Amino acid sequence: MKPAETLVPFRIVVLEPVPGVVLMLQRGRCDLVAPVHRSAAAVFFEFELRLGPPSGSSQLRWLGDFAQGTPTDRFVYVNAGIRAGQTGTPWDRRAKIKLAGITRRQVDQALATPGLRLEARIQGAGRDGGPCCATVPLLDGGWRVGPKSG
Repeated sequence: MKPAETLVPFRIVVLEPVPGVVLMLQRGRCDLVAPVHRSAAAVFFEFELRLGPPSGSSQLRWLGDFAQGTPTDRFVYVNAGIRAGQTGTPWDRRAKIKLAGITRRQVDQALATPGLRLEARIQGAGRDGGPCCATVPLLDGGWRVGPKSG
């Protein structure tokens, strides 16, 4: 980590995941990270991103193995079924969770109090009843600051 970069804790909560479908967080191009908690009600992923120094625009500059996309359109992938390493399933999907909408105030709040993190919640099933996929809407008004434990 470079001196001007800060580690920021994150959580993604997948509500009401599709039963029997494996979900994993994508790190880099092909590595997978298991959830920290899974139940019938929710799946929790926790990870950190680096907040880089400003690059001239007013956008936050997210860096690290979990940050996907271009510098101006960052997101995190939650993979489902085959993309999550599951065999014997018809599902081969990934959900794109956009990092847009996170404010500097939220970052400062999460960093100022030990135990807080940036959190987004998504619905686990798509309209077709399968795992959510493509760019998914964030629930509860988007990114928020939440407690360290879900």
